[in-house]
Amino acid sequence: MAGAGMRRLCLYLQDPGKVVAFQRLCGVHEAQHSLSNGAGPRKPQRRNSLTGEVGQEFVIRSPALYYLFSLGTELGNELFYVSFFPFWIWNVDPWVGRRLIVLWVWVMYLGQCTKDLIRLPRPPSPPVIKLEVFYNSEYSMPSTHAMSGTAIPLSLLLLTYGRWQFPLAVGLLLAVSWCSLVCLSRIYMGMHSILDVIAGFLYAILILIVFHPALEIIDTFNLTYKYAPLIIISLHLAMGVFSFTLDTWSTSRGDTAQILGSGAGIACGSHVNYMLGLMVEPPPDALPFSPAPITVALLGKAALRFLIGVIILLLLRAAMKKISIPLACKVFGIPCDDVRKARQRMEVELPYRYMTYGMVGFGAMFIVPYLFTWIGLH
Repeated sequence: MAGAGMRRLCLYLQDPGKVVAFQRLCGVHEAQHSLSNGAGPRKPQRRNSLTGEVGQEFVIRSPALYYLFSLGTELGNELFYVSFFPFWIWNVDPWVGRRLIVLWVWVMYLGQCTKDLIRLPRPPSPPVIKLEVFYNSEYSMPSTHAMSGTAIPLSLLLLTYGRWQFPLAVGLLLAVSWCSLVCLSRIYMGMHSILDVIAGFLYAILILIVFHPALEIIDTFNLTYKYAPLIIISLHLAMGVFSFTLDTWSTSRGDTAQILGSGAGIACGSHVNYMLGLMVEPPPDALPFSPAPITVALLGKAALRFLIGVIILLLLRAAMKKISIPLACKVFGIPCDDVRKARQRMEVELPYRYMTYGMVGFGAMFIVPYLFTWIGLH
């Protein structure tokens, strides 16, 4: 009886009609519907350059909700990751940053692999309106956006509470708001059912329960063990090979390789910092930190660090991309005339993404901070 009841609940939460009802409640309608505010039809966000997929047009009757949930969904996309993590490392607290990334890598990796093992399709369209199609080739269960939107704010709260002075109630409010915004945005965008989002939320909590107590051991190993970089690179690469053999090509393959490469690069950069004596941790009696008063000079210095750092990371990314794709094609004998098709081959996509974002992660943790020290911006 309990099993039958759980099955009925899952079917209820997976019903695409619930997604449609939420979209209509928030002012999302099909393009052919008559308009009451004169708004014109829009096209889905973030067209996938690899698949060329184009979704149906839609009408937005509540622009405020549209932009709010667009922000929410961007909190789980690459642009946010490549901005937020480096900013935190360069301007706030690298100790928290590198540990946060360890948790993020495991959460996202396990989430992507679980998607390909369960193989549950996205909500059907129609009746659901897809406001973005970039991730439409991926499976649906669990929502990795919901996992990321749960893991990042909760991890930040766990890692900063007691290390920094701030009201716990404020931290909890920010974490709940962040998580809720990301989770609801995936239903609003028509990319996930309610069940997908709940599963992603609970799965992220479970992973944090397992991995958060082990962070001290993992971080100490990454920093101090002599052969840590070799083991880190080998382990992350092996995890990437495993994920690429789970199913046919989808955008999750490249995302997984990027996540693993970034995590390996950050960990190796932390190891080099430690071995060169560039990592100075405060004594225990200096904690908790008090946030510095926000001044024009402080904001200007943070903005300058971020601007210079991002430019360097973009240059590293472009250079590695230019080198790694032709190199992988040559090594594995794959024609490189059509880059789109070549990048969908495991032999090209895994090393290209892994090497490129591994260098980006290494640059964010070691190259850019070392440059800041050299020019007096550390």
